[in-house]
Amino acid sequence: MQHQYIVRTTGEIINEQLIADRFIRLLYHQVREHAPSLFRILTAKRMSGVLGSVMFDCSLPLKSRRGLPLLEKMGVNWQECVDPPHLFTSPRHVFERKIRYWDCRPMDSDPRAVVSPADARLLFGSLADSPELFIKNTFFSLPELLGEKTSWMTAFSGGDFALFRLTPDKYHYNHVPVTGDVVDIYSIDGCYHSCNPEAVIALASLHAKNRRIVTIIDTDVAGGTRIGLVAMIEVVALMIGDIVQQYSAIAYENPLPVVRKMRLQRGCPKSLYRPGSSTDILLFQKNAVTFAEDLQRNLVRGDVQSRFSAGLGRPLVETDLEVRSTIAVPADRMTTAGTLLFSVS
Repeated sequence: MQHQYIVRTTGEIINEQLIADRFIRLLYHQVREHAPSLFRILTAKRMSGVLGSVMFDCSLPLKSRRGLPLLEKMGVNWQECVDPPHLFTSPRHVFERKIRYWDCRPMDSDPRAVVSPADARLLFGSLADSPELFIKNTFFSLPELLGEKTSWMTAFSGGDFALFRLTPDKYHYNHVPVTGDVVDIYSIDGCYHSCNPEAVIALASLHAKNRRIVTIIDTDVAGGTRIGLVAMIEVVALMIGDIVQQYSAIAYENPLPVVRKMRLQRGCPKSLYRPGSSTDILLFQKNAVTFAEDLQRNLVRGDVQSRFSAGLGRPLVETDLEVRSTIAVPADRMTTAGTLLFSVS
């Protein structure tokens, strides 16, 4: 089945060309079911690093694999980049590119608007009445996702989530979605599973099985976004070598590791994935935010084919959006959104 998404800025419905889709289908069905030991090896940190090096560190002297031809081949708008085209000599350089986000990724001036942490494809919903979001078996379990930090699980129980799927061609810096103070940051070890929709559907609680970094931000502070606690969870994937925390208040200058008690400003770079595809997850407290109307409409469009579905085959549709674009605002009234039940479409 093909997988489609909607481009937010144009409204276009796009057929996604999923990279290595046949390999992912083979890995997460035949190999996982019939050769579990091989499956564990292929999704381990060491093998993920090897695959990443092969895919992203190959610097060939061919002109078609360097500079502007390389950028064009990877579908990158070189005019957005901070560095000139001739400095891009390998796919890794393209993957870890810096962009002039202050010019090409404008942000809502409303200080209480919640913005996208990445150039990504978005799904969102509610965890009300259940700590689990189902897709076939379990998309992710809140206790598993947050690890042993049960106090944070209680804080986000019944709240809303937003899931951002980054594909390999995307800009891979993560930006801060809200303004607030870091009250906790910790990493949870795990595997390096693919974020291809086929893998997400095939493997129960995939995102809670991958290595991830959890940052808890208190926005109820002076100058903050004032929507309570927000969890930003950065999840590695197949061929992702690392998540580097390097917060910069101005452009990419003087990057700092993210630590407790640090003030994070909405829209600023927070971290960098190295490299591959990956996922960001935001968790909000119950009744804290209302998602943008256009995103709500896109989510339930019946004329778009998606591998994700919610009950009775109804598609759940991703919206492709830009980092720093508004995804939600503080809720001005109580909401009664129910739990989303996912199944294979």
